[in-house]
Amino acid sequence: MSLKDSLRVMVVDDMAVSRGLVTQALEEIGIFQISAENNGKSALNRLVADPVHLVLADHNMPGMDGLQLLEGLRRNRSTQRIGYILVTGTPSPDLIQKGQQLGLNNLVKKPFTTATMKKAIEAVVGRL
Repeated sequence: MSLKDSLRVMVVDDMAVSRGLVTQALEEIGIFQISAENNGKSALNRLVADPVHLVLADHNMPGMDGLQLLEGLRRNRSTQRIGYILVTGTPSPDLIQKGQQLGLNNLVKKPFTTATMKKAIEAVVGRL
């Protein structure tokens, strides 16, 4: 069984279209064990109960943004080692620095291509 066959990924984005685009890219890469949440709070609760290998999360979400979700994951023993990729259209140096301080594994800038997404994922989990 290859890594992409066993890799469990959660996509977190408040916009259905964006969740769909990330999911489509994952499926094109060959990753099919995908779950999705439309906000950070429900994603955190679900991940604590059932951790995945990798989270791809939008930054700009109401209630709990992508960095707050990352902080919540890193504070919890059962989720602190989950790979985390922030997906954002506005990757400012300040955002990147804060993400790295919180334990961000990688960042994907919107709009992205399937190849860009695959490269970002492989930098976190290894060759797919």
